[in-house]
Amino acid sequence: MRIKIFSPYWLPVWVFAGAIFAGATALYLDVSHPGGTLSFVDALFTATSAMCVTGLIVVDTGSHFSRLGQDVILLLIQLGGLGIMTYTTLFIHLLGKRVSLGDRMAVGQTLLHDPSFSLAKFLGRVVGVTFLLEAVGALLLWIMDPVGFYPYSAVFHSVSAFCNAGFSLYPDSLSQWSGNAGINSVFILLITAGGLGFYVINECYEVAKTAVFDPKALRRGTPLLSWHSSIVLKTSLLLVVIGAVAIFLAEGAAGNAPESLSEWVLTALFQSVTCRTAGFNTVDIGALTNVSLVVMLGLMFIGGSPGSCAGGIKTTTFRALCSFVAAQFRGHDQIQIGRYALSHRAVNKVITLFTVAMLLVAVGTMVLTTLESAGDHYLMGRGKFMNNMFEVVSAFGTVGLSTGLTSSLNGAEKTMIIILMFVGRLGPMWLLSALHSWQTERRFELPRADLPLG
Repeated sequence: MRIKIFSPYWLPVWVFAGAIFAGATALYLDVSHPGGTLSFVDALFTATSAMCVTGLIVVDTGSHFSRLGQDVILLLIQLGGLGIMTYTTLFIHLLGKRVSLGDRMAVGQTLLHDPSFSLAKFLGRVVGVTFLLEAVGALLLWIMDPVGFYPYSAVFHSVSAFCNAGFSLYPDSLSQWSGNAGINSVFILLITAGGLGFYVINECYEVAKTAVFDPKALRRGTPLLSWHSSIVLKTSLLLVVIGAVAIFLAEGAAGNAPESLSEWVLTALFQSVTCRTAGFNTVDIGALTNVSLVVMLGLMFIGGSPGSCAGGIKTTTFRALCSFVAAQFRGHDQIQIGRYALSHRAVNKVITLFTVAMLLVAVGTMVLTTLESAGDHYLMGRGKFMNNMFEVVSAFGTVGLSTGLTSSLNGAEKTMIIILMFVGRLGPMWLLSALHSWQTERRFELPRADLPLG
């Protein structure tokens, strides 16, 4: 049992948990918040939100914490973003090299089967690209607004954006720049890059380099991008466009759109992008219509892509679910996505992941609604249902958007949100795999039979 507890599947759990408690302890110290009190639950909530790159806050980051406290939060954001991105990208990289990954196979054992793979070089490249993009983002923010984004603020917001954390030093997030196309564009690009994942970014870089130095290679009829990267890019673009159009129309019909058409287009686009687990906002989320909130719920639940800083069930899972439903309507046995069909094992994982994620959200919403409505008339609880569900999905998808509920949560409610953020950051599938590693493989099969369904 001791070996299984410290197996590679459980290593991220203990590393993340240890870093969170260390960060919470540092934030709990008076030197981290000299201007006010901070309970340990609030310190733990903030540390979990930072390490899980969520962005939900119970106190204002810019005014409540000292520079030391902000440094701790920034460090946790960077560690959280790099940590999960490194683990998941490593698995995708190994799969791309056709290295067999059994459910019980350790990462170290797998690397031995691929002598050409250099772990140090690979991880160094991930860190290097991350720091480069964050540095470029910080420089652009500082150049565009040296007052609002002074050097420390520029670095903090750039790291928070690329890691899809959503932490801001301003109480209204980015609302004061809602009409600034340049600032919005920088954040959109950073959020998108962090949500695509290093594997996709690396492939796009290689294609761009080939187009510059060897353009003839692009005309040889071979696919420019791998199957995985192609699915991620197409699905991500589709979701952003659908989300932006839906929010634009919903708020426009309700009369909530600003007078400037260009500003509202920019606002709708930004909110569609930030719903992909970033957590920044340029408008008051609590003032949006229920239609917009439902659209945002869907985007938050889907999240970003595998191997990225983003949470959610991931774009590839969503794409596989759409293909599964389409195949059922057409009566096809194979689940086709582009030029390939999914294996039965992959389909089972997709359905399991979706089911577990829906179950977590449903249970979390019911628990939070029950705790929020304790002592109130049940009709008052109904009015809080949408806000509670939004908070739960935001925590599970590590998004960080809120309708204003977070700061009013009590200790029990904060603890539940902490658990959701932690599970959402690691991913339900990873947690299931870790639990499966404790199980003994069954060496027999039962007789099969059909059960009437539907």
